[in-house]
Amino acid sequence: MFSRRDFLQWAAVAAATTGLSGNLTRAAAQQTLTQDELLEFDARGSLTILHITDIHAQLKPIYFRPPSENIGVGPFEGVPPHLVGEAFLKHWGIPAGSPMAYAHTMVDYVNLARTYGRMGGLDRIATLVKAIRAERGDDNVLLLDGGDTWQGSYTSLQTKAQDMFDCMALLKPDAMVGHWEFTFGEDRVKELIEAMDYPFLASNVFDVEWDEPVFESTIHIDRGGHRVAVIGQAMPYTPIANPRWMMPNWSFGIRPEVLQDNVDAARADGADVVVLLSHNGCDVDQKLPTVVSGIDVICTGHTHDAVPKAIQVGNTLVLSSGSHGKFLGRVDLDIRDGKVVDHNSTLIPVFSDVIDPDPEMAAKIDAVRAPYEAECTRVIGRTDGLLYRRGNFNGTWDDLICQGMMEERDAELSFSPGFRWGTTLLPGDEITIDDLYTQTSMTYPEVYRLEFTGTQIKDILEDVCDNLFNKDPFFQQGGDMVRVGGMGYTCAPNEEIGGRISNMTYLKTGEPIDPDRKYVVAGWASVNENTEGPAIYDLMEGYISRVGTVPVQKNDAVKVVEA
Repeated sequence: MFSRRDFLQWAAVAAATTGLSGNLTRAAAQQTLTQDELLEFDARGSLTILHITDIHAQLKPIYFRPPSENIGVGPFEGVPPHLVGEAFLKHWGIPAGSPMAYAHTMVDYVNLARTYGRMGGLDRIATLVKAIRAERGDDNVLLLDGGDTWQGSYTSLQTKAQDMFDCMALLKPDAMVGHWEFTFGEDRVKELIEAMDYPFLASNVFDVEWDEPVFESTIHIDRGGHRVAVIGQAMPYTPIANPRWMMPNWSFGIRPEVLQDNVDAARADGADVVVLLSHNGCDVDQKLPTVVSGIDVICTGHTHDAVPKAIQVGNTLVLSSGSHGKFLGRVDLDIRDGKVVDHNSTLIPVFSDVIDPDPEMAAKIDAVRAPYEAECTRVIGRTDGLLYRRGNFNGTWDDLICQGMMEERDAELSFSPGFRWGTTLLPGDEITIDDLYTQTSMTYPEVYRLEFTGTQIKDILEDVCDNLFNKDPFFQQGGDMVRVGGMGYTCAPNEEIGGRISNMTYLKTGEPIDPDRKYVVAGWASVNENTEGPAIYDLMEGYISRVGTVPVQKNDAVKVVEA
């Protein structure tokens, strides 16, 4: 799938490990990789599109373990982005033990993380963006922010996203879209957008009273000697995945007919290239070109999928650039007579030990964090195993949260939402306030304690499962599977709703979940207004502080089976 030059450096590093990943020292890894090698690219044409998405307020370099499950159904079964581990490496021709294997898969993750170090950091991204702008010329580069930028850290919660707003202003994107941004509420979103030097686009958000667009849908910008139209698409199911009461005056949706009208209008206005800056999710954006014509490139976000090359769907390229600042997506286009005739694409891995921090951005990051640095770095515990979240089913961070809720709220079972955001800690790492808030930083954090019957619990699991595994991606409403504590079940993703969940078991007794019995359930992130309970970050700070060193045990309570 890649040229020899594309992977020469990765193969060289893999060979240096002598077949045993993790044997390469950090110093040797840094000497083998260079910033210039990361930036090597077979440029095409005169237009370069750079794409970042789903940073989730991570200003500093982080660890982020890729998922061990990313199940596709229907036409998306077994194809990118639904490949993980060894299957991913085989499909893309990536050598095991290489930096790209570490960046993209969970295979031998701990050893490779200790070899190649953290990834991301907005100051490192700034370095790459400036280098590409210098190489290609500012007038030939378009930088797009795919949203989920403002939310996901202690400082973003404390400043109501001002920290991210100030830092992103230095990066100078040409446009952005949103999703979790809306959870700061309509007033705060409008306040920040009015202060931005670049547009916030959302062609699919309408005022509920007047049925009129709330935000700009399209910008026209000259880049690379061509007229480029950028159309924005917010996460279509925001008021379902997140609280409706936080955005009561706005309606969302995929709205393909509106999108088609905007594409046609852009072409009529002289656009040589039409780019959709989208927070729909990768599967939705692979279906979209089959129902909406005239889009040249879709820069997709929301599902956190990192796909090494843009996926071609008909005449449309779909670029999915990962999350948490781990990658900078790049697409070059050769445009002649108003048509794309050639292209090349890549994801640039942001290895923070290799890339020089941009001094201007590094200083700004330090400045916005300074009032909170002591609290952010305060240690509340330690982990004896790998703590991660991302995956279709339970991750170890959510196992810890589920256990904490059951103990602190005296509950029999617990639910933790299937959020994709949240960073990783390696075995033996200290747990800081910063680390805790990468998992819990949100504006509706209350931990409820309610009673549900066994039937209600099954209905909840079936409903969430259908959101994740509906064969029509237009009905997938976001997130991974709700995480559960205190119970196990079997899931058949390829079945239809009502038939995916079976064998629900109450782990304490080993007995089946009784359909008629009421169980005390603790959970958090309810979309219902006026939910009562302690904030999840306060509850978990108390729990982790009390436990000290948190154990990480294998969780095989969820079984996944073929239909």
